[in-house]
Amino acid sequence: MALSSPLQNLSAISNAGATAPRRRHWAVPAAAASDTATGVQYKEGKLERPKWAGETPLSRVVQALVSFKPLYSILKLGARRALISTAEKNNIPWREMAKQILESEVYKEMDSIQNQSLVYPDYYLNPFHAYEEGNLTWLAAAEAEPATMSMARRALPDASSSEEANQILRGNWLRAIEQHHTQYSESSLIGDILDIGCSVGISTRYLADKFSTAQVTGLDLSPYFLAVAQHKQKKEMQRKNPIRWIHANGEDTGLPPKSFDIVSIAFVLHECPTKVIVNLVREAFRLLRPGGTLALTDFSLKSKVLQELSPVLFTLIKSTEPFLDEYFLTDMDETLREAGFVNITSLLTDPRHVTITATVPR
Repeated sequence: MALSSPLQNLSAISNAGATAPRRRHWAVPAAAASDTATGVQYKEGKLERPKWAGETPLSRVVQALVSFKPLYSILKLGARRALISTAEKNNIPWREMAKQILESEVYKEMDSIQNQSLVYPDYYLNPFHAYEEGNLTWLAAAEAEPATMSMARRALPDASSSEEANQILRGNWLRAIEQHHTQYSESSLIGDILDIGCSVGISTRYLADKFSTAQVTGLDLSPYFLAVAQHKQKKEMQRKNPIRWIHANGEDTGLPPKSFDIVSIAFVLHECPTKVIVNLVREAFRLLRPGGTLALTDFSLKSKVLQELSPVLFTLIKSTEPFLDEYFLTDMDETLREAGFVNITSLLTDPRHVTITATVPR
């Protein structure tokens, strides 16, 4: 399922892009948070969720537009152009970063990382993020890091640089995990961490840096993403505890029960149908030791910024996220409690994203 000529595809679309601009969800309200770098308070909107999400009339209109295939193709291309153009205007060298990966020896990692017997779930074969092959392509893997940097910059536009935005976004997320685990685990020892849906390993490396004595594992459905993650790790200074990379389904990992102290699922759930979200949460509960912490971070329905997005922007977002409405309608509090979690806490860790932490009872 690899893209036949990723460099040509990148060049053709990116050059075009350079010229173009009913259910409750978080039952525990997201508290306002402030980042230590700027002291800015992250404000909630007045709505339960954006008017363009869920089952509202506006949402149905947008979904009808996105479902019209000729228009969908235009929207998808427009979204891609806007992403690349915005990133490069913010000094994120999207095309150059992707080119470096595509021209590297990353392809040699595939044989050692890919689980040939893995059967991909149907939802995962849908187009994601304006890639027709979704996450199962070298181009998506090569562009994952600049796309993630751009996401942080959009979330924190007042930061002085994309690097500062990323440090604030990740720093607040890591502090939320650490504080929750310290408060509820009854033990400061963190021996094993699993990052489900790790992509090219950005969140995984942050976890490994923060909890440097832990054995950290990154798990993803895309062998292309994992190949990039493994390739990047080989280029880094050698870690005392190298990160393990596993090609597996987060709904049924095949890993031993009660084998992790922290399970993280970062910026994944909005790409999943509700039934998959439920399965991921249940699998995390199975994998965590008593007193262990689950950390979920993703779009906040209560985000004032997301609630006030312009029609053009939210239509473009929905054109690249096929399961966004299902995410917005999933009651995470109920899902976590039904799986057995306690101490469910919600914190707005940047203007767009919420971090939900929960504990496996002792």
